[in-house]
Amino acid sequence: MFNVGKPAEARILVVRLGALGDIIHALPAVASLKHSFAEAHLTWAVEWKWAPLLEQNPFVDTVLPIDRGSLAGLHESWRRLRSARYDFAIDFQGLLKSALVASCARPNRIFGFHHTQVRERAAALFYSNKTLSSAVHVVDKNLDLSAAAGAAGVLRKFPLPPGCAEGQLPGDFVLASPLAGWRAKQWPLEYYGVLASWLRRDLRLSLVLDGPPAAAPLLSGVPDVIARSSTISGLIYATRRAAAVIGVDSGPLHIAAALGKPGVAMFGPTDPARNGPYGDSLRVLRDPAAMTTYKRNASIDDSMRRISPEQVFEALRSVLGERRQPVACVT
Repeated sequence: MFNVGKPAEARILVVRLGALGDIIHALPAVASLKHSFAEAHLTWAVEWKWAPLLEQNPFVDTVLPIDRGSLAGLHESWRRLRSARYDFAIDFQGLLKSALVASCARPNRIFGFHHTQVRERAAALFYSNKTLSSAVHVVDKNLDLSAAAGAAGVLRKFPLPPGCAEGQLPGDFVLASPLAGWRAKQWPLEYYGVLASWLRRDLRLSLVLDGPPAAAPLLSGVPDVIARSSTISGLIYATRRAAAVIGVDSGPLHIAAALGKPGVAMFGPTDPARNGPYGDSLRVLRDPAAMTTYKRNASIDDSMRRISPEQVFEALRSVLGERRQPVACVT
């Protein structure tokens, strides 16, 4: 554990550049760190497109967007990293690019995971302190790294901004982001149309499919659904408004878990024990024969195809039924 000395003098740099779900999984670790060093100034370096996730975060003093899209953007990011001296940095990402960002800031110490637990082993060469975590879930691994840097307590909090309304939303609806995540983790698009008809018929719920603007024609072609496009702020707002969420291993699903939304999570080639929704608000479905590979194949994994619309519908109906159970009066 590294003692930074007087908390009032401490400056901490957190590096988690992206992506959406990974940033959400780092939120409790950063909250725990700031809670332990309440007087320290905490800066989070993040790729600019994910910066809206950190708006109004009470545990982050400065959001430092990293722009890797141009030489000018890289130079400005480098200048901002060099403008302050940090007592220590924590690289939650474990990639060469994130380790380079941490190193560029010239902190006194850099904390990161052991080389056996990072995706790019060369990243660990930049770390002065390496943590070997025995935790299973990514959230808990990040908490272990935060503890190694001096976090004395654990805050399992996921502070997210309120988001903002974008476009029209129906009264009661289930939200899904079918094109989020890499292709192997996705659920067949045609299954959403089947599910939508059952939701409308039996539960009087609309199914809203959210995606990037470029996907609007594709999503609009799914029968019985309401297709929409949104920014991160719009997605957060829609998730807050939804009666439930269905999703795959992707950022939108982890937003739902962070907000405690009920729903169903579908997993195939990735391990829900490690990357699943944190907490117990979402029910996980996974085919018993699914193989954990983490391979980013260009086609939908067979294990995802074996999760039927009927299974998802029944699980969702059960989850919603549990949430809608009346509380018995005590006399």
